[in-house]
Amino acid sequence: MRGKCVLCLVAVVVLACGVQWVRAQEDEFDIQSSIYEHRMPLVHFNHLAHMDDYGYDCTECHHVYQGGENVWSDPDSDPVTCEECHNEPTTKNEKRLPLPKQKLNLKLAFHNNCIGCHRSYNHENNAQAAPITCQGCHTEKP
Repeated sequence: MRGKCVLCLVAVVVLACGVQWVRAQEDEFDIQSSIYEHRMPLVHFNHLAHMDDYGYDCTECHHVYQGGENVWSDPDSDPVTCEECHNEPTTKNEKRLPLPKQKLNLKLAFHNNCIGCHRSYNHENNAQAAPITCQGCHTEKP
């Protein structure tokens, strides 16, 4: 009897953890930040499309750099939000910031990663499928 109770408790904990993981890994969401006021419509991001349809690996976006290398490797963990590290909030003239601050700037982190990847995708596929203009990505009202 005690063994069944322990087994049930373990099953409930495992199930609860699984539900939390699924909630943390949303299929689609609007990219928002609390460190600055959005002046453009929000970017609607389709997580599944980038992984399943385009075949991108988690580490192409999620990263933790140590010694110049991306050491983030656990897709089962809930990655920290971008703004936990990229917390420099400048949104005007951010390219004039000193280089160390540019690396921490949230707007530049998104733009460099997303637009760079979209340009590479378009070049490799001889297409213009991935948006690279402001209006191509910024489509959702905040």
